[in-house]
Amino acid sequence: MGAMLQCVTAGESHGSALIAVCSGLPAGIEFGTADLEHALARRRLGYGRGARQKFEQDCTRILSGLRHGKTLGSPLAIEIQNSEWCKWTAVMSPDRVPPEELLVDAGKGDSREVARNKILTKPRPGHADFAGMLKYGFTDARNVLERSSARETAARVALGAVAEALLAQVAGIHLVSHVVSLGDISVPDDAAVPSYADTEALDENPMRCFDAATSDKMVARLEAAKQSGDTLGGLVEVLAYGVPVGLGSYVSADRRLDARLAAAVVSIQAIKGVEIGRAFRQAALPGSQAHDPIYLKSEQAPHESEKTNVSCGVWRPTNLAGGIEGGMSNGSPIVVRAPVKPISTVPQALPTVDLATGQPAVGLHQRSDTTAVVPAAVIAQAEVAVVLASALLEKTGGDSVAEAKRNLEAYLGRLRERTSF
Repeated sequence: MGAMLQCVTAGESHGSALIAVCSGLPAGIEFGTADLEHALARRRLGYGRGARQKFEQDCTRILSGLRHGKTLGSPLAIEIQNSEWCKWTAVMSPDRVPPEELLVDAGKGDSREVARNKILTKPRPGHADFAGMLKYGFTDARNVLERSSARETAARVALGAVAEALLAQVAGIHLVSHVVSLGDISVPDDAAVPSYADTEALDENPMRCFDAATSDKMVARLEAAKQSGDTLGGLVEVLAYGVPVGLGSYVSADRRLDARLAAAVVSIQAIKGVEIGRAFRQAALPGSQAHDPIYLKSEQAPHESEKTNVSCGVWRPTNLAGGIEGGMSNGSPIVVRAPVKPISTVPQALPTVDLATGQPAVGLHQRSDTTAVVPAAVIAQAEVAVVLASALLEKTGGDSVAEAKRNLEAYLGRLRERTSF
């Protein structure tokens, strides 16, 4: 069974624009350019970012699928223009360019104008350069790095913003993301977990960390890494509140919600793994302690923080499963964690091979970020939102928001009847 939503992005890092297209959306989702711009601005936040975030603004345009602030049910197409395109028109031209045009400074008197025109033959360790050049037969790594660049995630965040609007308006589902660790600095195990209401505070925190003391330590650790010419990775977490029981399925591997979330999140550049709930902690526990007990709400009066099930008359005192059992949402908050590797292009360039000469070389340093962990949290939130929105529509159906809401309420009514002992 294919996903209800079909999302695709197009464009290169220094091309004229990125394009995001989403088909399968119901009519009636309230959304607008301001919502899109707000989401993209959150992606540019975070301590440790390079200068590119200051001058590369996201100029957006909604091309189709929206009228007077509501989706039409037709494919939604979004354009994110490259404000620096004027500097790259020759290098990234879709049409043939006379060789001599790549040997001048474009009249700006800037030596970088010539440097960016040069063929890149030294693949950077940790990037797609090496495998991509060999796979596609390219002699210039730019043909690889332009599309494999994390700049593409701006389009993913745009799609995630639409998905979050759908989730909230159909089912009251809200998402939040935060940074759990940076390098060797981690939030305490007993630290408070943010809710959706904490989103604004997280946006204002330089490390998107919910624990103030840990955030200060992260900033200091980043400064030390920057001074030593190094980069840092970390761990991000996405939480989705209000997800009803029964999204996803156990009947087929490609319908399992955890599998779909894992695939989506690990597809983000620099993310090499995914954890649902506390999977690695579960692996170290005996079975008697590794699973989340189920209680009737009438059996015990749970503490407010323990009322984890929004769909029916049960509650769970713990959520080690991260809201998913047997490939299906179980009514507890969905929890997805992902490790983000340090930025591969480090200032102290790593050894590589020049594929043009066969000689030892060092990788090209093309960016100045010290970490991408903060934006990675926002990007992971977008990916989780798209998967959950698709799974929600599979459950509810409906050509409009109103119809999907009616179908969901009928389903939830049956759940409440089933568990109202």
